[in-house]
Amino acid sequence: MLVLPTVSFADSRVPPPTPTRDMKIQNPLGDKGPNTINDFIRTILEGAFKIGIPLIAVAIIYSGFLFVSAQGKTEKLETAKKSLTYTLIGAAILLGAWALAQLITNTVIAL
Repeated sequence: MLVLPTVSFADSRVPPPTPTRDMKIQNPLGDKGPNTINDFIRTILEGAFKIGIPLIAVAIIYSGFLFVSAQGKTEKLETAKKSLTYTLIGAAILLGAWALAQLITNTVIAL
């Protein structure tokens, strides 16, 4: 109990490093990672595409299975239509995000 305050108030008397113009922020993603914001956004969108496109294909196949298994029942047909509609909306959002990112990137580079 008597030693604890001594340890907690210890001071090493080492001055903090002074900032210089040569100091740079290191890239947390490593040397091979993206170096600009545009590269970072492109990397994220490419990852989303690599995951999203196969998921969209599977969702469309599943929607087709729902249409076939509905066998004319109106409730199941409505479920299948909603499934296909939401899948196509998701695909449009994914492709729209890619197109918008390309448009912004090309505009910034042109400026």
